[in-house]
Amino acid sequence: MNNLRIGLPSKGRLAEQAGELLGQAGLKFRRQDRSLFARVSELPIDITFLRTDDIPVLCAEGAIDMGITGSDLLDEAGVELTTRLALGIGKCRLSVCVPEDSAIQTPADLDGSRVATSFPHVTEQFFQQHRANVHLVPLSGSVEIMISLGVAEGIVDLVETGSTLAANRLRILTDIGQYETVLVQNKQTRRGDIADRIVRRLEGVVIARAWSLLEYNIPRAKLAAAELITPGFNSPTVNALEDTDWCAVQVMVKRKQVIDVMDKLEAIGATAILETEITNCRL
Repeated sequence: MNNLRIGLPSKGRLAEQAGELLGQAGLKFRRQDRSLFARVSELPIDITFLRTDDIPVLCAEGAIDMGITGSDLLDEAGVELTTRLALGIGKCRLSVCVPEDSAIQTPADLDGSRVATSFPHVTEQFFQQHRANVHLVPLSGSVEIMISLGVAEGIVDLVETGSTLAANRLRILTDIGQYETVLVQNKQTRRGDIADRIVRRLEGVVIARAWSLLEYNIPRAKLAAAELITPGFNSPTVNALEDTDWCAVQVMVKRKQVIDVMDKLEAIGATAILETEITNCRL
């Protein structure tokens, strides 16, 4: 059988998010209990459930054709894969952290120190670039407590909100990189046509999550001012109302800007301003 094989995280928050993304892109499948495999209905695609940090290596080795994983894990694995799409979820940064009261001010100051991390490959490369010879303490979890346990003088760990660092009285010395969840593909994918189709479908979901559809009524005399506030993806849709002095506008607006845009529209006389969530699109 020549089905396209996609690797998904087998558990955790990323597993839920990846499954939701594929579902919104029209890839319907059902995982039986803790089964490692599932079949997508209506398309020649097999889903394999794997450890997230194994996905880059298994994709590079050809066990799967595509996979959803973190770009941090891709860098750590050091394998050659094509990143087809950034999925807009799981955003974080990999940071070098030290105690709040530490005198250390630069990565070079950690020369000769112990550094605990779950990313030894990336960490080693980083400190080599800064000409700091550190003793790496590779770990699989709970990196943030290693300084208080006396295991290390610094750590390299993923940071999202920074609350965990504050709880452990740590501060960020510098960032190594910015990361997010990505869709990767190996260079020998057998079903390139299906892979391209999946990328296009997922792209529609990712883009849709960044935009909202805004609808409002505006006096025709204020339409030009309104269009400066909401220029849209290409341009807004404008329809005449029964009252010829008014018109109705439909326009795509960046979701993170919607509240501010609504305030500005209201200030120039727009009424009946409505936001509608977009779940999928093709642009």
